[in-house]
Amino acid sequence: MATLLWLIAVVLVIAGIYVILARRDILWGIVLIVLGFLVGPGGVSIFNP
Repeated sequence: MATLLWLIAVVLVIAGIYVILARRDILWGIVLIVLGFLVGPGGVSIFNP
């Protein structure tokens, strides 16, 4: 389960960076990066109480 959460978090962060750099949409990119940090198994995770 931790590996799956880690992969989802990585995809979200990479998508956020792509949105910021390629599409110039800073707000949406920041939202994706923050979601990636929240979903990730390390540190803060919204799936762990």
